[in-house]
Amino acid sequence: MASVKKDDRLTSSQSFMCVGFAGFFSKTFTSPLEVVKIKSQVGTFHCKRGFLQSFLLIYQNEGLRGFWKGNLASCLRLIPYTAVHLTTYKKLVHLHMDELGFISQWRAILAGGLAGAVAALTTYPLEVAETRLIAQNCRQPVYMGVVHTISKIYRNEGLLALYRGFSLTLLGAIPFSIGCYAVHMNLDKLWQEPSFRFTPLQNFINGCLAAGVAQTLSYPFETVKRKMQAQSARLPHLGGVDVHFTGMMDCFIQVVKNKGVLSLWNGLTANTIKVVPYFGLLFTCFEMCKQVSLYRNGYIVSPLSYKLTPGVDQSLGPSELEEAKRYLKNRNFGSGESSL
Repeated sequence: MASVKKDDRLTSSQSFMCVGFAGFFSKTFTSPLEVVKIKSQVGTFHCKRGFLQSFLLIYQNEGLRGFWKGNLASCLRLIPYTAVHLTTYKKLVHLHMDELGFISQWRAILAGGLAGAVAALTTYPLEVAETRLIAQNCRQPVYMGVVHTISKIYRNEGLLALYRGFSLTLLGAIPFSIGCYAVHMNLDKLWQEPSFRFTPLQNFINGCLAAGVAQTLSYPFETVKRKMQAQSARLPHLGGVDVHFTGMMDCFIQVVKNKGVLSLWNGLTANTIKVVPYFGLLFTCFEMCKQVSLYRNGYIVSPLSYKLTPGVDQSLGPSELEEAKRYLKNRNFGSGESSL
């Protein structure tokens, strides 16, 4: 999930809640596009006739609920992923800080990459469950829910099946990072002004552009990963995968040999279209939740606007502001206005 700008006026629990709320809403709204994308990557029969026909075939064969298969697993993954990522990142940054509390850009990038790998490893079984739930026909289900999916895979296929294809997450992070970095380094040329002058709209466009480029570069790795997650000798039609393989390299070879190189980007249309509404809803929902939290903390006068509360020092943290309020209340300065 995309990152959002940190605001020190929110408590850790409020930041976590806002990220979770934004993630749940944006993932749920864009779930139909995610279902089409993953079915295209796996290679099920629904996606043989193109992007638009995929929606019609899914609706005809599985009904409306077919567009929200696996969404619960995807949303549940947000909570532990965010918690593990933030905790690991903070520890790694603190470990690499110098005596003055500074850290180099490359060490910060490395810390972010390692934190992402740890978080992905922790939550990978939920991603496998999401793929299996989406790949199956919900009118003739093999799996009945997230917990049932994970437990059944573990019982029938073993623990390693819950981590099948994880190495591709690490390999895909390389072109993904290169794409993000390439876009970031050329933003000032794109807008003809330095980054510190970018408006919120420009930052939103930058985020969508970076995500689109990075995901396109790393897309073949995700396609092979989804096929490895879905394939199982214990499932009907081997899980619906359009090629049969014995491992990661063999999967690449069989896809290129039987389907062509471009099939590694199957579902890219749905993924690209999803970028704008996903990030738009993500940042909009985060800002809405953030406004409510700032209002409750006393920084703004209304949850419907960003008008600052008069006399409140916006540089104070939530605990510091609360302590200042208690101090002024105890001192009982009378009717005169006090500056916090």
